[in-house]
Amino acid sequence: MNSEQLLKPRRGRPPKVSRYSEDTRAALIRSGLEVLTESGFVSAGIDGILKKVAVPKGSFYHYFKSKEDFGIAVIASYDSYFANKLDSCLHNEDLSPLNRIAEFAQQAQQGMAKYQYKRGCLIGNLGQEVGLLPSSFRERIQNVFLGWQQKIAACLALAQQQGELSKQADCQQLAEYFWIGWEGAVMQAKLLESSKPLTLYMKMYLSSLPK
Repeated sequence: MNSEQLLKPRRGRPPKVSRYSEDTRAALIRSGLEVLTESGFVSAGIDGILKKVAVPKGSFYHYFKSKEDFGIAVIASYDSYFANKLDSCLHNEDLSPLNRIAEFAQQAQQGMAKYQYKRGCLIGNLGQEVGLLPSSFRERIQNVFLGWQQKIAACLALAQQQGELSKQADCQQLAEYFWIGWEGAVMQAKLLESSKPLTLYMKMYLSSLPK
């Protein structure tokens, strides 16, 4: 095709252009992550999420069937991000297993401070309002916590092998206990706008582990 043909206007209807864009869908999910880590799902408005990425409200439904469908996609995205963050700490062979857990907590503290304690854990936020959420969310939230629990349990099992933790310790229970307490500490850190609850929790958790 020569330059004259390129510049010549097309006759008839313009070609159909797909309204779907993976980049726009990803941007909507990122916007949702920001909003939901601060305000939760129930109070989050779609308008605010769309405004951050300059997407018209009518276009939202080209990407998601409903707000529920959108929430499920945001949960999956956050789980993937957070699981990778956990792995980067828990698989760090330069640290002992228990220090890897401590390193995760330290990085989390820094992350909360970076956003002036306005953002917490998206999954923890959703867990607090689960009675008001679509029923499809409950099992997904439980499965996310279970996945994170398995990662901590595996790190604790390694601590047992290396003599940091008693052979009689129940790693699954200790991992479950970790997340129960950690999510409470995150909530308190947001409330107080301080890292003190996170620091205190980790000090008490690590000191309470059977050696």
